[in-house]
Amino acid sequence: MLKHLICCISATALAGTALAQTPPAKPPDPTRPGFTSFSSPKPDLIPGKPIDHRDPELKGDHPAFPGQTRAPYAPTTAPKVTLITDQLHSPWGLGFLPDGKMIVTEKEGKIRIVSQDGTLSAPITGVPEVLMRAQLGLLDIELDPKFASNHTIYFTFNEPEPNDTSAVVAARAKLDEDKLALTDVNVIFRAKPALPRDHAVNAGSRIAIDRQGNLFVSIGDRSQSPPWDYAQKLDNDLGKMIHITPEGKPAPNNPYLHTPGVLPEIWSRGHRTPQGLTINPATGELWEVEHGPRGGDEINKPEAGKNYGWPVITHGIDYPGDLIGAGITEQAGMEQPLYYWDPVIAPSGLLFYTGDKFPQWKNNLFVGGLRSEMLDRIVLDGTTVVSEEPLLLDQNSRIRDVRQGPEGFLYVLGDNGKLFRLTPQ
Repeated sequence: MLKHLICCISATALAGTALAQTPPAKPPDPTRPGFTSFSSPKPDLIPGKPIDHRDPELKGDHPAFPGQTRAPYAPTTAPKVTLITDQLHSPWGLGFLPDGKMIVTEKEGKIRIVSQDGTLSAPITGVPEVLMRAQLGLLDIELDPKFASNHTIYFTFNEPEPNDTSAVVAARAKLDEDKLALTDVNVIFRAKPALPRDHAVNAGSRIAIDRQGNLFVSIGDRSQSPPWDYAQKLDNDLGKMIHITPEGKPAPNNPYLHTPGVLPEIWSRGHRTPQGLTINPATGELWEVEHGPRGGDEINKPEAGKNYGWPVITHGIDYPGDLIGAGITEQAGMEQPLYYWDPVIAPSGLLFYTGDKFPQWKNNLFVGGLRSEMLDRIVLDGTTVVSEEPLLLDQNSRIRDVRQGPEGFLYVLGDNGKLFRLTPQ
């Protein structure tokens, strides 16, 4: 079996891409001492105190600078929460059409349009074949900035490849809303290399469109336990932030365009599985959140050519309880996260709020929490986290995505098929 898996990896790598043939690792073993379950206690809600009082997963872990973790809780007036629908199936990505309807991906390979009254369309036709397995499937979706005139959308998904492998890809298509159909579907980017299909974790993958109309696409390292080091190597797309044009070419300001042996689409490296990606509207800079292992979920501001450390440095441990690598949290030449959670919240979805419906929330950062079953509101002073406020705790819903509607309300997707609208009380 091991020989077969190594052959699959080697056969699907591009010519000139010499990846280390790391043996596939075993999945986490819940029976092993030290393993913790994927449940999480409710946050502590004591104003001025951190929302989590538990010991960090990594013994002796400490922040690299003040305010890097465990910011104080600062409550605001709770929003009114309206359930729009609970009939979605493993929803993953959310976008808004010009008329206020929503377009939603379902991980099994379907795209639907959802009206504000909760009416679900039939599945949109023309979606390419999607391989859904564990954390892989149909993932994020984004509308082109000129969607009103060109009807173009972008989406990411896990594509079945030959020899029982798969790859995370980004596609572009035209949406015919009247016919509920995609046309002119083209895969514009395929993460290299394709991997055996049982590498079905840590895929990423989100899309953010910059001010020039180019796409940032996050690609997870797809590593099992213990992690491999693909995220550190520059001859593959795993564990990277990718920056491409709408046609899938390397963006013209990428840091490695003329560097031999380096894939020119790479923007930054050393990421584990980024599941939240957005452009800061005030600065135009890219921000992301990514899952740590046991401990060490991160907020980063990925910059061109920089290394964000995974798996060399991390504020976490491996799922069975072992140290990852040397068990270090800092190393010269590797970037520290702006903020981290230890224990984890399992972040998914990321948004800077710019609307006027919630004046107290203006310019706050919102992060969905899967394991923590919360929407985390984060107050920033520049890039420093000042406070946080867990929301939607009474919904008992793993939060997958959060978006701002055109009217300024917040919309939140839950893994359990629910779509919520948040409005002022």
